[in-house]
Amino acid sequence: MKNKFIKSTLILIVGGFFTKVLGMIIKIVLTRTIGTTGIGLYSMIMPTFMLLNSIAQLGLPTALNVLVANEKYNTKNLVFTAILISLSIDILIMIFLIISSNYLSSNLLNDSRLSLSLLSIGFVLPFITVSNCLRSYFFARQRMYPHVITNIIEDLVKLIFIIIGIPFFITKGIEYAVAFVILSNIFCELSSIIIFIFLIPNFKCSKKELRPNKANVKELLKIAIPTTGSRLIGSIGYFLEPIIITYVLLKVGYSNNFIVNEYGIINGYVMQLVLLPSFFTAAISQALIPIVSKNYSKKNYKYIKKKLKQAIFTSLLIGIPATIIFELFPENLLGLLFKTNKGVEYIKVIVPICLLHYIQSPISSTLQSMNSARISMMGTFIGMILRTLSLFIFSFLRIGLWSLIVATSVNIIFVTLFDLYNVKKLLKSN
Repeated sequence: MKNKFIKSTLILIVGGFFTKVLGMIIKIVLTRTIGTTGIGLYSMIMPTFMLLNSIAQLGLPTALNVLVANEKYNTKNLVFTAILISLSIDILIMIFLIISSNYLSSNLLNDSRLSLSLLSIGFVLPFITVSNCLRSYFFARQRMYPHVITNIIEDLVKLIFIIIGIPFFITKGIEYAVAFVILSNIFCELSSIIIFIFLIPNFKCSKKELRPNKANVKELLKIAIPTTGSRLIGSIGYFLEPIIITYVLLKVGYSNNFIVNEYGIINGYVMQLVLLPSFFTAAISQALIPIVSKNYSKKNYKYIKKKLKQAIFTSLLIGIPATIIFELFPENLLGLLFKTNKGVEYIKVIVPICLLHYIQSPISSTLQSMNSARISMMGTFIGMILRTLSLFIFSFLRIGLWSLIVATSVNIIFVTLFDLYNVKKLLKSN
């Protein structure tokens, strides 16, 4: 068990390194081709994308990860049941976006140029749904190679499409270029789906396995709903973020161009840089879920404590040096990656706070794997309220987009400490 956990973690870290490098290349190409305004528009649409994606998936990939790891269910039926539930939700979301994209872009996001991007999201979601459900099957089986391979291929496909497509679409208008970036996810996810299907052993299924099973639906939703509740609450907070920022800052006298550009700097440059180490902690968290789930069902709490300590230690081992480098050399890193020095002051303030963010992922994953998704959801809910209130209040103080930095810091500190307290409490009581 120990060797398998270490092996899985190392595979995910190595794979994560390559995908992060490719991801950064994609981001560099993206920022240099669509510019700060394009990145601003892309950043403003992403919270909506995340919210709709959370609704569409309904936490089912996490539920699959937990249930398939227990090895007492018909795994193929679980996967197909999860996919059917999610695809049904996708269809409803697609219809909703077709009807309301113009209203949402003009009245909530305060930029009619985002209408095409909203429509694009509806077409992308079904592919993400299927891909993530299949991905969870391999995670639960602790087969990490398919995950690593598909992530690398996804990024390569996206990079190719961006290099070829953006120069063409940007001549039609920045809104077309941003919408194309979102639509490129269709081809990325489709490549993953093909690979996953090819790698699934004995892919042929009986009619019974393809038919949704009531018992499996119940088990999936029992885990999925509290899990998606946590993600949904977080996504709602991020969805409200550009709405609050544009509404308040326009009201106190800032221009729309200033808001879009500064929002693009923070999300396109600053957060992309300071969250670079998070791919390590994400890999650790993903490897941790099936391990904690199995040992929690066996009441092997000492082993869970040991694995969590290892995960936090490894995350800090990566996060502390990264924090020091980001704090000391922000100008050099921004210049090297994005050919800009915009966002230096933001980085110097947010970097120390992000050290807590690096350990948040393994702690939250442990909490959810111990059937305590509701506790995690409560922490996320309170954190979202604090974040939203902070954003709203500080935006009125005429400090520009510093209100977003403050609100983000408040959220990271609270959620990390809340989850850590509850994990320690649960393990201490058992």
